[in-house]
Amino acid sequence: MLARVRSAVLQGIEAATVFVEVDVASGLPSFTTVGLPDSSVRESRDRVRAAIHNAGFEFPAERITVNLAPADLRKDGTAFDLPMAVGILAATGLVKPDLLERAALLGELSLDGRVRPVRGVLPVALLCRREGIPHLMVPGDNAREAAVVAGVDVIPVRSIHDTVEHLNGERPLRAVEAPMPVSLEPGSEDTDFAEVRGQAHAKRALEIAAAGGHNVLMLGPPGAGKTMLAQRLATILPPLSLDEAIEVSVVWSVAGLLTAERGLVARRPFRAPHHTVSESGLVGGGSIPHPGEASLAHLGVLFLDELPEFSQRALESLRQPLEDGVITVTRAAGSAAFPARFQLVGAANPCRRGCRSVETCGCTPAERERYLGRLSEPLLERIDLHVELTAVSYAELDTDAPAESSAAILRRVLAARARQTARFAGTGVRVNARMSGRQARHFCRVPPDASRLLGRAVSQLGLSARAYHRLLKVARTVADLADRDAIAAEHVAEAIQYRDPDRSA
Repeated sequence: MLARVRSAVLQGIEAATVFVEVDVASGLPSFTTVGLPDSSVRESRDRVRAAIHNAGFEFPAERITVNLAPADLRKDGTAFDLPMAVGILAATGLVKPDLLERAALLGELSLDGRVRPVRGVLPVALLCRREGIPHLMVPGDNAREAAVVAGVDVIPVRSIHDTVEHLNGERPLRAVEAPMPVSLEPGSEDTDFAEVRGQAHAKRALEIAAAGGHNVLMLGPPGAGKTMLAQRLATILPPLSLDEAIEVSVVWSVAGLLTAERGLVARRPFRAPHHTVSESGLVGGGSIPHPGEASLAHLGVLFLDELPEFSQRALESLRQPLEDGVITVTRAAGSAAFPARFQLVGAANPCRRGCRSVETCGCTPAERERYLGRLSEPLLERIDLHVELTAVSYAELDTDAPAESSAAILRRVLAARARQTARFAGTGVRVNARMSGRQARHFCRVPPDASRLLGRAVSQLGLSARAYHRLLKVARTVADLADRDAIAAEHVAEAIQYRDPDRSA
């Protein structure tokens, strides 16, 4: 007999429909899987055989052929275990076809017949909604993740028995209700800008970065507060909208990072990989493309501490996503595009020894220049705000004067973001930093005195066309924070302060 079960396979962050076709025919006992499966899919025959037997069902001692269609699409992962098992039981008459024809199934099987969680359930649920598939049967631990998608009945199954009894109508399982709206908070309650002493210039730069979605480089001695400031940037970023939360959660689902308790990523991601991270770990890769840290930081913050210590290849690989917001990974197994619209926050010491000041530094000027010279100009051009920090004085540490809280800064950031939302309505752009060149020329017009100031800056700092446009975008954000419709000379002057400080001093 022949049976067909609907399932899906991941391609980047998208899911594609796969039909698991099972034929059970007379002949010598065998189990053959075709349709471009990888090793993990081919191994499933042993798991499926043991799971069916240990669940109390009879495994057919006949010739079994499983075809994963379409055959030109590479199949990987363990999510085909459950569809294969159900297909075999349906082909032998143990599962009725009525409900099976209107459902999609995925799940890994343990040897005792239990269903284990798999990655990428959220993209599959979105696929079901697009294709009008009313029912999606998933492992119980993945149910909350899939239930976020409205319009699809998500059926949680814990074992093969649960699956068969539900499909046969013997013991229908209740669909998981969509979780209550998640409180999408701007950041952690454990950190606050009020805890940071001094560094008013750096705090202002991070406020501008949060308001306009700009990238930041902080340069200063150890203990100046670079890491502390970077960690608090997330507390002044606007909360994720529901659509943004789903967008981020899809990437985390593909990476297998969503837990059974958390159906959505409720806060903007903050990723801080170690400087020994490889290129594929940072931007994604592998024989089968998978997302890296840059994609896991999508719509959040990617913090690279000790920036010059990262490998040159890893740093240069960030140039494309910083410009386009997308990472395309191409391998022999296929090509995949992962979203990567993150805010880059880099931190670096002024020298390799990490001396507290230039006056007490034991490094020569040539050594300092060589150390920071590991950061290429094309990469630095893509960083809008360059901030120099100095060591915090004892008077600033010992003061009891209250510092401005994250909540107060966030109110100004939200007001500036509201202006940008109105400005870019219907364009697909969300923040000033993502303006195209044409949009920058339209929305960032400057008066004659500001134009003269810009001309001197471009000439004296040797700014490229890219750096010039990024400077204009920062000036636009400064004007938004000041609640001004037009960019004035003082806004341009403040933007120039954050451009290309003397890193060799």
